[in-house]
Amino acid sequence: MFNPNQVQKQEAEELERKRQQVLAAVESQQSIDTTRELIEQEKAFRRGIVTIKDLIAPASLQRFPDYLRLGEKFVRTIFVINYPRYISVGWFAPIINLNSTIDISMFFYPISSPIVLKQLKKKVGTLEAQIISDAEKGAARDPLRETALQDIEALRDALTQGTEKFFQFALYVTIYADTKEELDRESDEIENIFGSRLVYSRRSFYQSEQGFNSTMPIGNDELYIAFNMNSSPIASSFPFMSSELTSDNGILYGINRHNNSLILFDRFSLQNANTVVFATSGAGKSYAIKLEVLRSLMMGTDVIIIDPEYEYKHLSDAVGGTYVNISLSSENKINPFDLPRSIGGDSRAEDVIRSAVITTKGLIRLMLGDLNHQEDSIVDRALLETFAKKDITAEADLTKVEPPIMRDLQDVLEGMEGGADLALRLRKYTEGTFAGLLNNPTNVRMDNQLVCFSVRDLEDELRPIAIYTIINYIWNTVRSEVKRRILVIDEAWWMMQHEDSAKFIYALVKRCRKYYLGVTTITQDVNDFLTSPYGQAIVTNSSLQLLLKQSPAAMALVQKTFNLTEGEKYLLLECGVGEGIFFAGSKHAAIKIVASYTEDQLITTDPKQLLEIEEAKKEFAASVESQGQIEGAPGGGEQIEL
Repeated sequence: MFNPNQVQKQEAEELERKRQQVLAAVESQQSIDTTRELIEQEKAFRRGIVTIKDLIAPASLQRFPDYLRLGEKFVRTIFVINYPRYISVGWFAPIINLNSTIDISMFFYPISSPIVLKQLKKKVGTLEAQIISDAEKGAARDPLRETALQDIEALRDALTQGTEKFFQFALYVTIYADTKEELDRESDEIENIFGSRLVYSRRSFYQSEQGFNSTMPIGNDELYIAFNMNSSPIASSFPFMSSELTSDNGILYGINRHNNSLILFDRFSLQNANTVVFATSGAGKSYAIKLEVLRSLMMGTDVIIIDPEYEYKHLSDAVGGTYVNISLSSENKINPFDLPRSIGGDSRAEDVIRSAVITTKGLIRLMLGDLNHQEDSIVDRALLETFAKKDITAEADLTKVEPPIMRDLQDVLEGMEGGADLALRLRKYTEGTFAGLLNNPTNVRMDNQLVCFSVRDLEDELRPIAIYTIINYIWNTVRSEVKRRILVIDEAWWMMQHEDSAKFIYALVKRCRKYYLGVTTITQDVNDFLTSPYGQAIVTNSSLQLLLKQSPAAMALVQKTFNLTEGEKYLLLECGVGEGIFFAGSKHAAIKIVASYTEDQLITTDPKQLLEIEEAKKEFAASVESQGQIEGAPGGGEQIEL
């Protein structure tokens, strides 16, 4: 039956549904419009923001077949395609240490061992079949095939045992230069380094952009030029080589800043035990050497120190050493004419006298200035006659003679033709102002484990002369008895200012190894030391080198002398007190000098800390004295029971 009310109700619902759909469509369109408006606003906002990509992006990128023009820079990528059968550990270090701007990328793609073993099994079968076929034909053996078979069998064993893994290894190097010529030169240099190790490389052609992207720090390998390698040769290519300077014997020099390990080393284990120390004033060079001296004494090594600034007195008193103050008014005297007490049965007296004359003549040049050929000949003859005056001849027993003094040389010169002027110039050292320094018999003994010679109270004019005499006396003592010794020459630049004294130090450094002596030369005037030809030779003949903080003025010379990389250069310019680079033979590592509290109290050179120590000593002495007075007061004694 037809119901009009039902029809009207359905029509009303249909109208309401359409109205809702229209409203929903309107709201949806408004939402879309709103979203579009927000997106446009976001885009407009971001266009006004400078991002990191904007900051680091070059102004332009221009592609060429074998290089890129990246802004003002020229860029080229070199990739490795083949390696030799054997490659040594650290072969990649020369490229890493190049003084050039380069990016290096390494990609490692692990390969499943079963897949590799299956391929190697097939290769073994092929090689064995070829070897058997050659043998049946009577052909000569092929060493290349036999070597390949042995290598494959060894690799199969290692992969099966799990001691080796297999990878595809990709190595790319991207070079940056300011000019095309510089880019070609650096490319040739890197390719020559690769070629010297039988590593074959190629430049990327028509893939310059892909090569550049492959060395960006985003981990994308767009070249994908890989070489099959197992774990061991890949490890030899790894650029981060740990610098270990730890041995079973020796003393602690400091902390290895690369890996926080200990730098334990015995300087006498190298081809020579000589050390050079370069640093600016206040960088901690004397602190480091005093720490080495203190620890060497505990190992039974004798130490001799030439102290120009009275820095080692506190250390000497603490360990019971002998401190000898050399000055014009001091009671300690050293005779420059002394001879070695005993230098072995195979040394002739004639050779000893000749060596003494040569050494003493070098001292005379320091005292009198440059000598012409005639004066040099007169001094040479006068020295021989001076020794002969004391019966020191080729036939004499040198253990029973008394050496001459400077006054004897003056007397001989006065009696020689042409020697009057030299005798007059020498008189100030025998009768004049400087008479108290070199004109007396030796009364210094070196029978202690630590002996320090101080020249602080000498005038600057006399310091090189006194240090020369002291070193000659020490050298005679060293040659008389072979023992494990260290000689420390602080402020060695004093000696490098004069050719004769520099030559003497150089000869000492070259010969000391035979007598179990290690010479440590310390200087803060690097330019004065290294510009001398003998200074360069001393560095060459020193197996240990310690470089602490350097001044910018001397950095170029230091970098050239020690072949430092740019990173090592900036480390020496920016490091703190007691930090630097420690060289031991062919190894070197960044070092931080550390000392215990007790060691620090003994070796510190900080004036403020030294004053605090002296104040603490006075307070301790006062407390001990007051305690003694209290114990000695009436009624303060021990009570005795009867």
